Amino acid sequence: MSFLRAATLARSAAASSRRYSAQAAAPKSNLPLYLGGAGVVGLGTYVYLGFGKEEPKAAVKTPKKDLKSPLDPQNFVNFKLKKVEPYNHNTSKFIFELPEGYASLLPIASCVYLKAENLLDAKGKPVYRPYTPISASDAEGELTFIIKKYETGVASSYIHSLKPGDELAVKGPLPKWPYKINEFETVALIGGGSGIAPLFQILQHALPDNTNKTKFKLIFANVTEEDILLRKELENWKKKYPDTFDIVYVLDKPGDKWKGASGYVNADLIKQHVAPASVGNKVKVFICGPPPQMASICGLKDGMKQGTVGGILKELGYTEDQVFKF
Repeated sequence: MSFLRAATLARSAAASSRRYSAQAAAPKSNLPLYLGGAGVVGLGTYVYLGFGKEEPKAAVKTPKKDLKSPLDPQNFVNFKLKKVEPYNHNTSKFIFELPEGYASLLPIASCVYLKAENLLDAKGKPVYRPYTPISASDAEGELTFIIKKYETGVASSYIHSLKPGDELAVKGPLPKWPYKINEFETVALIGGGSGIAPLFQILQHALPDNTNKTKFKLIFANVTEEDILLRKELENWKKKYPDTFDIVYVLDKPGDKWKGASGYVNADLIKQHVAPASVGNKVKVFICGPPPQMASICGLKDGMKQGTVGGILKELGYTEDQVFKF
């Protein structure tokens, strides 16, 4: 999600008199920006599964061959747009070319900045925003992003105007969290809308690792079923790794045939699917979504800093060591 979009949503959230409840019964939703969900699922007890203790392994994936990265953490590098693949009514995949023998080799988890030289802000400075690629770190020759177009999003609107052959500048990596295989026994990933990208990056790295024993539970909130991004990839992982990955979809505006959870991500949903805070460092919660959702579930970040844990997770006893906000 872009900084500009986050700022816009944050102002909207601050102006709204509506408050998100952490109670089991959620009121009828009329705020698409929240992208939240829950309510209809009943109370349940999280079944905690233990694992043998072992030293966690660093998240450094061995490249398939001797690949190099064309990225520069200090400077922007121009890359040509190879193709655009529409995903739904407001989201597309943007695939940029990398030279032969090159891959992003991004550490997990990290993002990059995207910048357009001819896109300027009110002060005449180039606009750049952070985005997390969805292509694998060792994917040779391509760097792929899934980007939602927001009407008030200057950067996202510009990117959606690009055509194959156009260039966009990339700078990175920008490290976020140094993920290590088997550092946690259970990991909850709570996402809203395009906030799935950094969570997808972690799953894409960890699930195929044949030493992985961590159990991942993704709680993915969206407005409608059509808005569920990367659903095919997520469902394939669920089938391929049934012992270590599960998904809970939540819709703000479900259709008549929807049988999953609806409403908001609330305390009962989290208690049912996430290991309790009492297990300490055996559980980690990663979360990424629009500001109203973040404020409700975990509290907003303090600028570039994590800030204190707030919202539902604070009420349930989770600490700063157990929660990471993208």
